[in-house]
Amino acid sequence: MSPVAARLVATLTAPLSASEAQAPELSRPAGRTALLQRGDREALWVPLDDSYALGTSEEASVRFPAPWPQRRGTWAVAPDGSLAVFAGVHAVRAVEPSGTVRWEIRHGCWHGACLEMHESYEEYADRPDHKYPERGSAGFSSDGRLVWAHVRGPLPEGELEDGVIDEWLIISADDGRVLARVDACAAAAGSEHLAHPDPGQMGLSIGEGQDGAPLRWGRWDGRTLAVNYFDGHDLVLIGLNPSGERFMTVSHDQGTLAVHDTADGSVLTQWDVESDVPRHPEAEPENDEVWAAWDWAGGFLDETTLIAGTVESDEEWGVGRHWLLSTGQQTPEQITYPLPVTSAAQALADGTWYTYATSDFGVMHIWTRA
Repeated sequence: MSPVAARLVATLTAPLSASEAQAPELSRPAGRTALLQRGDREALWVPLDDSYALGTSEEASVRFPAPWPQRRGTWAVAPDGSLAVFAGVHAVRAVEPSGTVRWEIRHGCWHGACLEMHESYEEYADRPDHKYPERGSAGFSSDGRLVWAHVRGPLPEGELEDGVIDEWLIISADDGRVLARVDACAAAAGSEHLAHPDPGQMGLSIGEGQDGAPLRWGRWDGRTLAVNYFDGHDLVLIGLNPSGERFMTVSHDQGTLAVHDTADGSVLTQWDVESDVPRHPEAEPENDEVWAAWDWAGGFLDETTLIAGTVESDEEWGVGRHWLLSTGQQTPEQITYPLPVTSAAQALADGTWYTYATSDFGVMHIWTRA
């Protein structure tokens, strides 16, 4: 099958330098593209126009003062850029662009051996044993009214049953009221949220290091939080198609990429990396131990087309590869680029995807199919 050529749409330079900030990311909540970047002192939300140009968008950028350094947690921003939520070691804190704290919910400490209920970041800021804690995450619903937060229990009030380690909360973005909470049935090293177009649905991908990758799917009807725990499966949630009817996962061992029906979680299509991805062309012909693995990155380009990669494993043999996949076709098509591409690909569900152009992740390339 002939390769698929990629066409460069735009090139973006990160607002904050790599020496002071994390790699920038692009997101499309509610169909609006924005650049997100987190530094130690601030977090940026920069809306982009249809040509992905920063240009005058930099004037409309929103800067949120960060309550703690970037290594001490994660963050999320409302679809309209009006509020940021920082998921830290001891609390989830909602911060307005002015720096005003709208609300805060304290929880158990994300440093595994610590049983303290910290009152503030300053209590452990200089403690060596809290330098590299585990972490949870937060995500806004598609309409921005709810915050879903994965936290280390317990909360100061109303504990769940004994033995609960991680909790999953639904919080009112307006006032910080906890509307629902359930046992996440995990002991996370990290996690990520993925918002569904339906404000009452959210995906949660949990990483437990080598122990596993629990996937959770939540549905909130305004009164009850129902969770699909995908018992017995370790799956990393990668992306949703634009309608939200399908989601994409990669197995914890990186051997299987699958498309699921969002309604019930069933597998509709899957690709096995050993049988469906060809041997790397730069590997030594006599080497019998050439292997490939799906990257934990990619996503949907449209309703039925996905992008995935084998970059991480390909680096053992040569240039990393990206693949175009269709739910109606079993054979992946390799993507070719006019410029060197060494990073994984991240889909934006509008026919485009992005990669990083430099090793410090300071420059991003936006691509589409030629």
